[in-house]
Amino acid sequence: MERTANALKVSGMKLTNRLVAFVTLIVVCAIFVLFIGGAISFRQLGIDFISHYVDGMVEVIDQEMATEQRDNQYFSRWLPKMLKASDVTSLTIYSDAGILYQYEQIHYQAPTTQQAITRDIPLANNPGFAVKLTFVPPYAEFAYSIGPLSSLSAAILVIVLGLAWGIQWLRRQLYGSEVLEQRGRLILAGRLDEAQHGDAHEWPIPASAALTQLIEELKEARQERSRFDTFIRTNTFLDQLTGAANRVMFDNRLHTLASDDASQGSLILVRVADWEDLLEQQGQEGADALIQGMGSVLSNAIQRFPDAVLARYFASDFAILLVNQAGEEVHPFLSQLTNALNKLSPPDTLDTDNWFHMGMTSFGAGERRGRLMDEAERALRAAQLEGHSGWSQFDKDIRRLDKRGSVRWRTLLESVMAGEGPMLYRQPVYARDGKTRLHYELLGRIKDENGKVLKASRFWPGVELVGMDVVFDKATVSRALWWLKTADHIDNYAINVSVHSLCQREFVIWLRDALLQTPRSILNRLLVEVSEGALVAQFDAARPCLRMIAALGCRLVVDQAGRTVVSTHYVKDIQPAYIKLHRSLVRNIHQRPENQLYLRSMLGACEATTTDVLAVGVETDLEWQVVKELGVVGGQGRLLGAEMSPHPAQKKRRRWGKR
Repeated sequence: MERTANALKVSGMKLTNRLVAFVTLIVVCAIFVLFIGGAISFRQLGIDFISHYVDGMVEVIDQEMATEQRDNQYFSRWLPKMLKASDVTSLTIYSDAGILYQYEQIHYQAPTTQQAITRDIPLANNPGFAVKLTFVPPYAEFAYSIGPLSSLSAAILVIVLGLAWGIQWLRRQLYGSEVLEQRGRLILAGRLDEAQHGDAHEWPIPASAALTQLIEELKEARQERSRFDTFIRTNTFLDQLTGAANRVMFDNRLHTLASDDASQGSLILVRVADWEDLLEQQGQEGADALIQGMGSVLSNAIQRFPDAVLARYFASDFAILLVNQAGEEVHPFLSQLTNALNKLSPPDTLDTDNWFHMGMTSFGAGERRGRLMDEAERALRAAQLEGHSGWSQFDKDIRRLDKRGSVRWRTLLESVMAGEGPMLYRQPVYARDGKTRLHYELLGRIKDENGKVLKASRFWPGVELVGMDVVFDKATVSRALWWLKTADHIDNYAINVSVHSLCQREFVIWLRDALLQTPRSILNRLLVEVSEGALVAQFDAARPCLRMIAALGCRLVVDQAGRTVVSTHYVKDIQPAYIKLHRSLVRNIHQRPENQLYLRSMLGACEATTTDVLAVGVETDLEWQVVKELGVVGGQGRLLGAEMSPHPAQKKRRRWGKR
């Protein structure tokens, strides 16, 4: 916002245009003043000349009247010719006794009142007599002609040509300042890459060199800041040896997932036996080599589970969090994991048949993290008592969510698509003041066979399992656009689209056609959200579609930021309007300095861009206060506004139906 304000301050006429306009105005004004002054002086000189001539003529009349006989015939013999030659239209010699002589030109068009000059002159040698004359001012009947005024025309032409040459010279001299000004506009617009190297014509040269040096230093500082932010996030939430999550990040995810109302999953602990003996005999290098091998095997094993988390919980312990996988359906995975670890070659210090053990427990909604870790620890100890490498499960009864295979998921999703499609619930996103609504996020929901509403976290793995993500995204976008076109309000709305769909040519073409058929005013109210982890993993493939969406007028939003530790280079590339933090970072952030550090790092990565950070999952006043103090521009969560269901349009139809 600050960058936009600065750009507005400098927008307007260029320096060269201002100087050219100023010089042109000064020259034109000078010509106008000289022309008006010359015309007035020219006219006044003519009037003075004829006035002097008239005074001489009156003096002659006065002398003749004093020496000759004063009769009308005497003046009629010589005076009319002289008056006609002098452009005197009328003359009257009179006294108190009457008119002695009167003359008026015949066949002469009388001048207008503004043009004619009348003078009444008393005769000095003949007291009591006076002469009244009316004459035409000089040059009153003259019109412009090139011949008589050729010198004036040539002077004006020389001035105009000189002005044109001077303007061109001024433009050439100030071209460097224009180039420098354009470079400054690029900097204010945030396009540092284009403004990094200046043009050779930039002027003043010291200012150009100073800008180049400052831009280089700024880019180096930003790169260093980015490396430092990545270093902070990596050291805060990742294990340096294996690259897996550390205990802090794992506890955050486990606490958030276990406290969700509609969640289930499994927690698995993997421990290396006789760790202390291994350190004594093999040293730290031998122990690290084993841990790295185990981390690689475990990381490859969990790739087929969406949202699974692998962490190095302690020096000799790994923790695995599986989402929507609980109870007996995890047993095949544990057996495969056991076989994969048995293929490793442990150091001679360890018993090849009894060097690792695993403990597993399942959880449902509303359980505590500490209790789950205790259950997994008990299961691991039970596995250790068996005397060989293997796994054990903690027996407990949990409230199981619906378990369905690919056939049942496909049947359910096809029935949803054949009907009205997914339902769109909405949740408001508010600014820092808690009153200004930034936009609504539209949340996809479906109903199962029993009419129970399923959240996206529950049914989306099934969508990906049966390969219907493109179909589902098409239905979601179509429903959102239809509702935006028919709604009677002007709120902004955000819809979630999978990155996998954005990489499919079929979906990209369909989305382009759908957006092109939508008015620009509606597209400006639409925000498209993508997940950060998937975006970074498939960034090159998804970038063209994201840029197309932004070019058509929609805004981009990256959500679930911080769920995995990735680079934030995408911020500079696609310039999203918002980045939404993952709810695990916001949960109890007032008690977790490491989460606050991560948030500060994210804010630092967005500082030099137009991207703002939003907090998701705000549920308490303390969380909201802390994230506002850290610098987020808004938030979303139960504290600020719960999910609204059903769809507002459906509510309106029901309300009308009651009437």
